[in-house]
Amino acid sequence: MSTAGPLGTGSDQPFPEASRPSGLLDVLGVAAVLLDAQGRIVLWSPQAQELFGYTAKEALGQYAAQLLIHEQHRDLVVKLFMDVMATGRSWAGAFPVRRKDGSTRLLEFRNMRLLDDRGDLYALGIATDRATLRQVERDLALSVRLVSQSPIGLAVMDTDLRYVAVNPALERINGIPAEDHLGRTCREVLPFLDVETIESGLRQVLETGVPLLDQYAVGRTPADPDQDHAWSVSFYRLEDAAGTVLGVATSVVDVTERHRAATEADRARQRLSLIADASTRIGTTLELDRTARELAEVAVPELADIAAVDVLDSVLEGRRTDLSSDDPALFRALAVKAAHPTEALRAADPPGDLALYAADRLVTQCVHTGRPVMVRHVNHRDLPRIARDADAATLLGRAGVHSYLAVPLTARGEVLGALDLKRTRNPLPFTDDDLVLARELAARAAVQIDNARWYQRARTTAVTLQRSLLPEHPPAMKGLEVASRYQPAGAASEVGGDWFDLIPLEGDKTALVVGDVMGSGIDAAATMGRLRTATSTLASLDLEPARLLQHLDKITVGLEHYITTCIYAVYDPHRMQCQIANAGHLPPALVRTGHPPELLDLPTGAPLGVGGVTFDTTTFTLEPGDQLVLYTDGLVETRRHALDERLDTLLNLLDDPQRSLEKTCDRLLRALRHPDTHDDVALLIARAQNLARPPSAVASGSRPPAP
Repeated sequence: MSTAGPLGTGSDQPFPEASRPSGLLDVLGVAAVLLDAQGRIVLWSPQAQELFGYTAKEALGQYAAQLLIHEQHRDLVVKLFMDVMATGRSWAGAFPVRRKDGSTRLLEFRNMRLLDDRGDLYALGIATDRATLRQVERDLALSVRLVSQSPIGLAVMDTDLRYVAVNPALERINGIPAEDHLGRTCREVLPFLDVETIESGLRQVLETGVPLLDQYAVGRTPADPDQDHAWSVSFYRLEDAAGTVLGVATSVVDVTERHRAATEADRARQRLSLIADASTRIGTTLELDRTARELAEVAVPELADIAAVDVLDSVLEGRRTDLSSDDPALFRALAVKAAHPTEALRAADPPGDLALYAADRLVTQCVHTGRPVMVRHVNHRDLPRIARDADAATLLGRAGVHSYLAVPLTARGEVLGALDLKRTRNPLPFTDDDLVLARELAARAAVQIDNARWYQRARTTAVTLQRSLLPEHPPAMKGLEVASRYQPAGAASEVGGDWFDLIPLEGDKTALVVGDVMGSGIDAAATMGRLRTATSTLASLDLEPARLLQHLDKITVGLEHYITTCIYAVYDPHRMQCQIANAGHLPPALVRTGHPPELLDLPTGAPLGVGGVTFDTTTFTLEPGDQLVLYTDGLVETRRHALDERLDTLLNLLDDPQRSLEKTCDRLLRALRHPDTHDDVALLIARAQNLARPPSAVASGSRPPAP
């Protein structure tokens, strides 16, 4: 797009706001840092504080490499600094820096050597967030490409209504080269048009900021001086991020063939809107069925009257698709959407169902070849190749299907399935533009569907393994009422480390266990299963809790460098006594009738797997009605709250000792569990119940010691 002159001021006008940063600079947040010859920071801009997190007081005088660069990168950074200072050659590139909060941020740098009037050398570093810069570059590239290749004439005028930019389309419409526009007004360039009306509209938009849309102008231009042409002209005021008026943008569309031009322009806008809509609506979650529904909902009604999303069953089973041209295709329907009630829905495969399509079916050919199949005008001979069977073909015929398009869902080189599109009420057949749009939607959705199916498989595997290693239902224990919960983490890779267990022991005693393998995924779940088995075996030896943890620690040392926290408690209902030992785990909560809930004050102990450590057993009273709440850190730890604050919240939620244990479990999970929590949760609550005491215990009148 040809441009000339500063935008936002006439050629004879001063720059009243030249000292203010532009909107682009504000978006980029460019930081400036000046280093002396030794690499110490001597100048620090406010943007540097925003980018790196350090105030000027904290940064000035510090060695930049030590303050901002991770240790493993310092030698490289120092070498680059020395090269710049020694040679005077600038350096540009991206580099990870360490912020004050300890996080790492990838920045785009421009470094250059400076010389002052005393001959001293300095290094000037200019930096901005690389992701932000790349986004701006992409947006700019997209804008330039859209403007330069747009069939719509586009121009930008300054506040004096002089042309400062004209795109090729407007050159062709006006029949005047871009350079003959620049610096001139519309009156000077196109005196043969109704310039009074045009300039009046431009001034109105410039003053009010309210755009004028679809203003029609009729006349002749040098592009075709012998015939009248009609244009739809729109004006928009341009402002920067601070609200400063820069000028006016104009768009010009030749509407001589009004109906055709208007229809095409409207469809083009719809396609762009649909692609933009797809970017935000498809793949909002990692749920396979929902992703498929989102694709179908985006396609209907803008692209088709009926849309179906079908995935090859082999893909869902995790097998590589390898079909020959003679093989039928077994699909699993994931989604179907119609713009209106129609018999074509009865011909579609219900979501969740399996459907076998013969080799001659068009959708089968689509996935065999990995290429779209389009039938612009469907006739009665085409319907049997579109439908699954003869009955479905009849229904499609009655529904009025007149145009058909199937596009493969291809991700990472593998055909996953197909997007199946049909038109009934929309009278227009599918076109090549529709095909391009459908392929774009399918390509975007296929990646999301592929991500969702692998996520779902990995998550299902990990959760299934985890749950298979946990007790399905807490067994009935003498003198104890128990309730438990397990919830996996939100991501498949973070499932697997937490467990709980209830182990019946001799003498009506019960062992209660909650642990957390510090890892994630299937490996952590497998390790958890081995530790649960080991714990159950050791518990049968009737060891006191500290001794059991010592044995378990020796076992954990050999388990692939896994560290594990664990609470092990043994409750004796006859003595109303609980013995407990802790291996690096969060303290249990104790709820007593008539007393506020409290965290047990236990020796923390080292986690299992450290090796060579000792553990302590603590004994306390657990009378009928008292509750012991064991949990893993996923219940209380978050990235946004202090742990003490969350533990206080836990105790506040345990305000009613009479509440059922099941309701207490649900209450804790609802209040403390966050959807974005990246850890699983194991929760075990035990309430002591009345149990007939042996005569010796009754006669003695003794009471077990309190903690």
